[in-house]
Amino acid sequence: MPYYFAYGSNMNPTRVAARIGRTRRALAGVLHDHVLCFDKASRVAGIAHANVAASAGDRVEGALFELEHPGQIRDMDPFEGYPEEYDRHRLPVATCEGAIEAWVYIAAPGMTAGALRPAREYLEHLLAGEPFLTPDYHARLAEVDAVTGLDEPTLAALGLSRHTPR
Repeated sequence: MPYYFAYGSNMNPTRVAARIGRTRRALAGVLHDHVLCFDKASRVAGIAHANVAASAGDRVEGALFELEHPGQIRDMDPFEGYPEEYDRHRLPVATCEGAIEAWVYIAAPGMTAGALRPAREYLEHLLAGEPFLTPDYHARLAEVDAVTGLDEPTLAALGLSRHTPR
């Protein structure tokens, strides 16, 4: 079965289930030689989504979902903005079971910018991935400077809601 590696808001299993349905399982995974960035420009000025960039010696922790069927990755594409905003790559993700090849979304060329911050509601989805993260990594995520006080229409433009995990 195919695998999908989530390092951003989809580390929240409830969000994944609301978007693509049930998965076979989820386990902790590490994408080596990459670094987590909040540099993917969103549809709202100044607000970021998560991204990963190649960076020797660094690591990105996240949730590795074993999909129930191959079509689920296509079901995730609209939520990830594929192919306009993110590209989909097959990369090895380290797990307790060894390396597993998985789909990883990485910001498309021209879709990143500096001086961006995630919305607090977005960051909360990352923090919900705590079962898949080391305590140190989770603590570093909790310290990320996030934008607070966004209204519901702005959250909706970001694909977020205070009322639903989707």
